[in-house]
Amino acid sequence: MSVELLATSIADRAYGRIRADIVFGRLPPGARLRLDRLAAEYGAGVSTLREILSRLSSEGLVIAEGQRGFRVAPVSPAGFEDVAAMRLLLETYALPLSFAAGDLEWESRVVAAHHKLAFMERRMLAGGQEGAELWKRYDREFHQSLIEACGSQTLLDLYGGVFDQYLRYQMVAVVFRGEIAAKEHETLLDCALARNADKACEVLTQHVNGCVTYTLRGGALK
Repeated sequence: MSVELLATSIADRAYGRIRADIVFGRLPPGARLRLDRLAAEYGAGVSTLREILSRLSSEGLVIAEGQRGFRVAPVSPAGFEDVAAMRLLLETYALPLSFAAGDLEWESRVVAAHHKLAFMERRMLAGGQEGAELWKRYDREFHQSLIEACGSQTLLDLYGGVFDQYLRYQMVAVVFRGEIAAKEHETLLDCALARNADKACEVLTQHVNGCVTYTLRGGALK
């Protein structure tokens, strides 16, 4: 491997790890991101880390503070409401397109994604909180699969970034609405297989708004 490719590989790995650690709360909101500590933890040089943090800043996950460096973007009730509204806007636009274009292979991916999510939801309902991160990964995978046949990679990329911001709020607040959310996911699966986009958008709106209400009532974002 050439030096240039090796440097790119190190940067990509460091970017992916730092981003995941922010999204899943291992780097908590407001945390100061000291370059020396990050270099030791993620195995990347200081100049590479500056580029990574600037990139994450453009994604809304990091705040650049000039000479003071970088910190993880804070969370707030208003911020969660904004992210949820953007998620709904994108997802309800993409769902009808995806349902209309989805083929048998798409259906199989949706069913498989729901199967994994439902398994983790049953575990969570039984009191197994240790799988919270995997549960949210499967949640993301299921919702992404529902819209992946929409025909626009630009839309999917934008949605993925917005969903990760939404997911970060959920991980901070450890949001799990139990049987209600699991039932909504099951209904979304049924809608996908029946190509009932109108009902899917209605259920999705209830699903996201219900999560926002539940989270804000819990007070974890204050």
